[in-house]
Amino acid sequence: MEKKSPNRRDFLKSSVAVAAGMMIIPRHVLGGPGYVAPSDQLTKGIIGVGGMGRGHIPYEGTKVVAICDVDKKHLQLAQSLIPDSVQTYHDYRELLLRPDIDIVHIATPPHWHGLMAIDAARAGKDIWCEKPMTRTIGEGMKVVEEINKHGRIFRLNTWFRFKDNFYGLGTEVKPLKKVIESGILGWPLKVTVSGITGFDWKFYWRGETNLQPMPVPEELDYDFWLGPAPLRPYNPEHVHSKFRGYWDYDGGGLGDMGQHYLDPIQYLLGKDNTSPVKVEVDAPQQHEYAVGSWRRVEYTYADGCKIILDGENKDKDAAYIEGPNGKIFKGFESNIPKLNQFIGTLPDPEPRITTFSESVRTRQKFALNEMNGHRSCTLVNMGILAVRLGRTLQFDPDKQQFINDEAANRLIHQPMRAPWTTI
Repeated sequence: MEKKSPNRRDFLKSSVAVAAGMMIIPRHVLGGPGYVAPSDQLTKGIIGVGGMGRGHIPYEGTKVVAICDVDKKHLQLAQSLIPDSVQTYHDYRELLLRPDIDIVHIATPPHWHGLMAIDAARAGKDIWCEKPMTRTIGEGMKVVEEINKHGRIFRLNTWFRFKDNFYGLGTEVKPLKKVIESGILGWPLKVTVSGITGFDWKFYWRGETNLQPMPVPEELDYDFWLGPAPLRPYNPEHVHSKFRGYWDYDGGGLGDMGQHYLDPIQYLLGKDNTSPVKVEVDAPQQHEYAVGSWRRVEYTYADGCKIILDGENKDKDAAYIEGPNGKIFKGFESNIPKLNQFIGTLPDPEPRITTFSESVRTRQKFALNEMNGHRSCTLVNMGILAVRLGRTLQFDPDKQQFINDEAANRLIHQPMRAPWTTI
């Protein structure tokens, strides 16, 4: 028999009633802006303690006090890695009811990201969310709405726009941003993301078809794991490390790596407040629920800037960034000393807060927040929808909907399995 979860609003109402009308207010709000907990640490609850959740247990200025997972083995392993006492939960909504938790880290598969972020915002929590930010464009729009409505601080956990070498490119993003802002390359620009320019689309994230039903492991609440996703018989290919190969939960290599790769490009091009007007694809026909590969995805902005995702690495001479007046290739800094000198004379980009605990304490937006994070996730989801549908899509970046394409627009707001809803 299918195990049904209670309505989220009813759950919260009944739990608050049991707590004798207690109001859920995070501790830093009680102290006002800049408040620091008595322990000098912000408290954190982690929802989803598989690989990513366990990998981010320690984080500057925070202390984990609660963890949640629908897999008992994940909970046990995570609990063994935390030296201090920590409360474990099966239902994330119970974790959200705790008034002593400042930050919620959402490290579940992507089909849960939007729903949990919305619930966390409504519960008065600040949010640290894994990528991709949301599985659909519509969920992203709703997350932005709720974060702003409830005055929360949001961080998306991809960081290449503000630190670390950018995968195989051989440089940080900062010098690239300085060169582009100088105007020396001209405009519009074309950015190519491929193995030639230092990236890997991980096409091994492909789904299997004709999967046979198998018994659900005793330690896993599979119905809760599915949550808002369509009900499908259990098979280990669907869950944990294999879920990226299925449209119901993620979008293959594009869903896995897309926001890591595309968010810095959005920042470089100055597109944090908009989206492309067109996405074109070259891909084989996709299966109904199992993700396949693609050959090429091309985005075009209203001003003519382009982003090329070269899945086949066909352009052997591709520059990472190309403008009318010049090109930037992989490893450009180390190869051209005079260019390094020139970059050193250019002004730095506008400073941003890149430590999440600082954003929480000062109530100032994090460098990669719900607004620009939603726009870079829209890049990912536009590409995924074009691959799934196998055709060019025209997009209105202001209305955030596709033009004259009902099938594509239905995928912006994909239905959730009852009783789950973002309303």
